[in-house]
Amino acid sequence: MKQTSSRIKKILYITVGTISLGLGTLGIFLPILPTTPFLLLTAFCYVRSSKRLYSWLINHKFFGSYIYNYMHYKAVKKRVKIGAVIFLWATIGVSIITVNNLHIRIFLLVVGITVSWHILSLRSLESVIKDESTVKNISKDIL
Repeated sequence: MKQTSSRIKKILYITVGTISLGLGTLGIFLPILPTTPFLLLTAFCYVRSSKRLYSWLINHKFFGSYIYNYMHYKAVKKRVKIGAVIFLWATIGVSIITVNNLHIRIFLLVVGITVSWHILSLRSLESVIKDESTVKNISKDIL
């Protein structure tokens, strides 16, 4: 019975992780879907269900370093932040131009502002690494 429960839990984690990965991937192209939380949920689910899937995710060409840096440093590269904000506003701008409904335009502006605020409030990986190296150098000087 315990083995069956464990197997069901593993399948559930893999399923939720895979759906989350799909939504996170869509979030790259659709500014309304948040990419980072979905990718972090994917990592959470995969690490609890499949070493192979987690390893694939962490070593993925596009997602790997992004997830690793966010999970370990709570930071993203400055270039990624700038690119995300530019892409966000480009897609929102196109959406605002093509939509004729004022309420939807206002909603898109609010989403753009809040997502931009969130992205820009993340620490830059370069500054985190610089701070860590400064702390290490100070520690060496003290010892």
